[in-house]
Amino acid sequence: MFEQLDSLIFRYDEVNELLSDPSVISDTNRLRELTIEESDLRPKVEKIKRYKQINEEIGETEEILSENTDDEMAELAKEELSSLKSEREELESQIKIMMIPEDPNDKKNIIMEIRGAAGGDEAQLFAGDLLDMYTHYATNQGWKVEVIDANITGIGGYKEVTLMISGDKVYSKLKYENGAHRVQRVPETESQGRVHTSTATVIVMPEAEEIDFDIDDNDIRVDIYHASGAGGQHVNKTASAVRLTHIPTNTVVAMQDERSQLKNREKAMKILRARVFDKVQEEQQSEIDADRKLKIGTGDRSERIRTYNFPQSRVTDHRIGLTIQQLESILSGNLDDIIDALIVYDQTQLLEELNGPNS
Repeated sequence: MFEQLDSLIFRYDEVNELLSDPSVISDTNRLRELTIEESDLRPKVEKIKRYKQINEEIGETEEILSENTDDEMAELAKEELSSLKSEREELESQIKIMMIPEDPNDKKNIIMEIRGAAGGDEAQLFAGDLLDMYTHYATNQGWKVEVIDANITGIGGYKEVTLMISGDKVYSKLKYENGAHRVQRVPETESQGRVHTSTATVIVMPEAEEIDFDIDDNDIRVDIYHASGAGGQHVNKTASAVRLTHIPTNTVVAMQDERSQLKNREKAMKILRARVFDKVQEEQQSEIDADRKLKIGTGDRSERIRTYNFPQSRVTDHRIGLTIQQLESILSGNLDDIIDALIVYDQTQLLEELNGPNS
């Protein structure tokens, strides 16, 4: 892994030279790509340079120690050597994590789908709670949230809701939310005070641009119809609702939120591309994940990943055995402790696979 360090420094210097090239400056797309690459490389290169510097300082200190007979100077050199070696060890760990191959989707925006599952009205209300939780978390991260489509129940819950979250490395953090989320609490409609268990499912898909994944127009069937409200009543006199079907995968997306057929088609296409792209990637990933000990973020989406227990104010992530007694805070969007723990666990698993269990 450390053999790659010099090549990273070389690439960083090369990118900085390109960023001052007039032909690059005049090319907006190329400039943006290189600026992002420079920003990504900079912290890595800083750590690598410090790592190299420490190795030189350790060599110099060891030389001083071997040549010096003065007890006081020798003691100072030993203390310095111990401090340098501790810093080097810490940097080695950080650099190893940085050198783990990145998920190519980590920098992408996401499309998230939340659905009330088992538990009727209570499951749909819980889907609304999850929507609020992710909306608050995204706001805390400085991300933008847009609800693309929503099927709201009469009591204020959600049969399903689709949203787009845009910002810096959204997928890298929220990909771990795929799966079934279970809630244990006393529903408002429960007169006997009994705790009910309900579930809602969350699907997180990286946004797929045309440059990432192109869908052949001939593979899409387009149906146009009149948008309708509750009870089938027409809410639009023009045929503005759009249903897109990707024939090879039988993926269907219907959109009627907008009055404009064009806007509904754009939104439907965005979701369709993400779903088909996600389906293709899931098939590819299943082969890779077959040998992994833990499938965080890409595992079976019917798997129960987390339980929110209201009577004990407790949240448990079952994949890593993490329990936090701060349910209210977590539902308010303070997910950092859980997501950070999942990232560290995932990185540890990947490092073991890259280096071997005895590394």
